Amino acid sequence: MKISAAITAIALTLLLVDVPQVQAAASSLTLSVRQTPSATDSVVTFYGTIKPARSGLSVKIQGNASGTWKSTRFTTKTTKAGTWKIVAVATSFDTPIKYRAQISVAGKITNSPTRTITIKKLPEISAIDASLIVESFGPGSRIHGADVSRWQHPNDKQIDFSVAYASGLRFVMIKASDTRDEADALALKYLIMDHAAAQAAGLYTGFYHYTILPDVSDSAGIVRDATAQAQKVLWRLAAIGGYTEKDLPYALDLENKCVRLSSSGACQKYATRAAVTLWAETFLGILKEKTGRTPIIYSYSSFLESSMNKSAKLSQYPLWLAQYAIDPFNPINQPGIKAGGCYVHSWTGANCDSQWIIWQYTSCGIAPKYGVPGTRLDLNIFRGSASDFLNLSKDSWAPELVDLMPNNEPTQMVINAQSASTTNKLVTFKTSVTRPDSTPVVTGAVKLVFDAATAPKIRPVQTVLRATSGEWTLAIKGVPAGTYTGNVVYTDVSKTHAQSSQPVTFTVAQGSTPSPRPVPTKKPTKKPSVDGCANQIKN
Repeated sequence: MKISAAITAIALTLLLVDVPQVQAAASSLTLSVRQTPSATDSVVTFYGTIKPARSGLSVKIQGNASGTWKSTRFTTKTTKAGTWKIVAVATSFDTPIKYRAQISVAGKITNSPTRTITIKKLPEISAIDASLIVESFGPGSRIHGADVSRWQHPNDKQIDFSVAYASGLRFVMIKASDTRDEADALALKYLIMDHAAAQAAGLYTGFYHYTILPDVSDSAGIVRDATAQAQKVLWRLAAIGGYTEKDLPYALDLENKCVRLSSSGACQKYATRAAVTLWAETFLGILKEKTGRTPIIYSYSSFLESSMNKSAKLSQYPLWLAQYAIDPFNPINQPGIKAGGCYVHSWTGANCDSQWIIWQYTSCGIAPKYGVPGTRLDLNIFRGSASDFLNLSKDSWAPELVDLMPNNEPTQMVINAQSASTTNKLVTFKTSVTRPDSTPVVTGAVKLVFDAATAPKIRPVQTVLRATSGEWTLAIKGVPAGTYTGNVVYTDVSKTHAQSSQPVTFTVAQGSTPSPRPVPTKKPTKKPSVDGCANQIKN
């Protein structure tokens, strides 16, 4: 793929001018530099992060070829997530050169650690057609890829994407967001770690959002939740600078229709077919309209058949299908076909085949083979040609200021209902929190803060149950008899939305104390070990 005119081939070593040395500030700046596989030129990628994260800061690259640090012409701005990347084309080769990145924060200069690279004279891949760098090294001579998340970073270990590329992978789908706040924060952490590193190694990168559906039944509520979760995805995409020519579309990971769990973790309520379908149509439609890219949907055949209605709207979105224990090395094998009859869903073809474009064929890939810490890795193959693959990365999207996640945006809380009776029953508050435009907040949660004068000596147990975006039921167990005052407080640890609260007063009467039941003594039973990779492809 040709590099834009803004990074026309220039010898990096000839672009140096004298710069003064300044003591590094407290901010932390990282730098990685790598020669990236390219179809036509010797491409060098510089990338890193600024911590704490700040957007719009100028990063410049300095070189040291003869004992003196000098600035090159290459500069860029940090993204909302604090990441930055510069892609340059080199025409000076075979000489080791030291590089560092430099940034100014409030007038104080911070330098990154020094990195040394020797740029090779010959491109790692030489071809006229850019699609030829997307080789079909996967099973059945198809384009090979992986998908990664927090589980591929045990103990915060990094993935060596250069090993992944050398082992034949050409794309990686990165978990970038999640409905749940804690899981979403981890997704952002590892997205920052993986996105630039994978592209610098030559891989195309896609993203996916793991979805928890709302515990509501009305169509308007379903649409509100899908809209809020789509907004989270748009903010996440904007935080890393939008879509580039090396990015594949965002995928919706939709494989779970449980909307309410019991205290034991068992599912108490499932979303209806109509609710799942409407939610997916709304979410995917917003992403397509906003970014100009057609998003992907990830799921498995039995879920598509049993949990969703057939939909002409959904069938326009490419399908990433999971099915294991089928040999992908046999070129006539494919996922999504029943042993007898058809899976009936929006992507069912005329011959009962599923119209997939990506097949996740195993969750038991040999992780170290691809530079991934741990033992297991999800592996995927792409169905079409290299040109089909590159078509997924067409149409870039660069966010405007209005697309960026707000910072401490004002919120308004309403307590819709509250209940308090006796000590043997829960105290509950049903709350909703909205943004200035009356749409629901996207992140955050609620809790009860007792006034110091009435706070119980033994801290009650608080449980927050999410109904939909911006709506929660706060259940409090173990409140002693008495009258209490306090505030139900909404807090967003990501600082996207500002804190808001409502004062509350409630009285709890003494309830009956249940007689303790004898606990039968059971002999521990040893559960048989289960091989999660039984019958799966170990590639």
